[in-house]
Amino acid sequence: MEAADNSDIRSKPSSQMIYRCRKCRRIVASQEHVVPHERGEGEKCFKWKKRSGDTLANEPPDCSSIFVEPMKWMQAVEGGSVEDKLQCMGCKARLGSFNWAGMQCNCGTWVNPAFQLHKSRIDECRN
Repeated sequence: MEAADNSDIRSKPSSQMIYRCRKCRRIVASQEHVVPHERGEGEKCFKWKKRSGDTLANEPPDCSSIFVEPMKWMQAVEGGSVEDKLQCMGCKARLGSFNWAGMQCNCGTWVNPAFQLHKSRIDECRN
């Protein structure tokens, strides 16, 4: 009889990124809820009126938001709205917004549907 290989069963605890409301520290998302997107071409992707006119900037900016899957704490989503603001369940601080038709990230990429949390309103923490 062969000995069972238990190396697959024992898993090392991996440090996972969690996102908390910056105001009340309530957990609003974890890394498994983040919807990745490819970095866009920056300002070239925006409408002419939204461009700053700085054509020397070749490098698109870093994303100032994360996009996540819809979650239970997002009350406005459950209300049936097509687009609205996302507020923290604990302190009612505005964390971002959502739009079922999609939104454009500041890097230029379109995300459909979009549930956007602003990095300036949340803290990234290792679990």
